[in-house]
Amino acid sequence: MNCIHCRGEMQRSTAPFHVIRNSYHLALDSVPAWVCDQCGEPCFVEREVVAIQKAIRSLDDQTRQLSVETAKQAR
Repeated sequence: MNCIHCRGEMQRSTAPFHVIRNSYHLALDSVPAWVCDQCGEPCFVEREVVAIQKAIRSLDDQTRQLSVETAKQAR
């Protein structure tokens, strides 16, 4: 498998994933991925993408719940 950016060789490894969204920062330090041995670009496979999306949805729900509870307490 070759990197879509530099055409380097992709190796199975891990890579960090970070996202800043809706007042929170999610940082995953070691997500399984294909990583280019030349430029370091990660490529996450479907299973990991689904797991990341599930974590983000859960955090979105919890953030929304906290906002509602905080608004109720402020009244």
